[in-house]
Amino acid sequence: MKKQVDLTNASWVKSEYSSGGANCLEISFVDGFVALRDSNDVGDPSITPTIVSEKDYRLFTQSIQEGQQNLLLP
Repeated sequence: MKKQVDLTNASWVKSEYSSGGANCLEISFVDGFVALRDSNDVGDPSITPTIVSEKDYRLFTQSIQEGQQNLLLP
């Protein structure tokens, strides 16, 4: 899903399981959407975060929690 979302004041967070290094997935909830980025990309203006709907993000994470095995299959 592509959508222009203003990330100027986005508050980015990492998983509590992250070791705090610079190779983590960061997310930000903004206006009903979720922005995702690699922490290595912070500050690189050529990198655009991936934007998905909050609903899609919640369904995806719910599927992971429920142990769905085929999330990466088409």
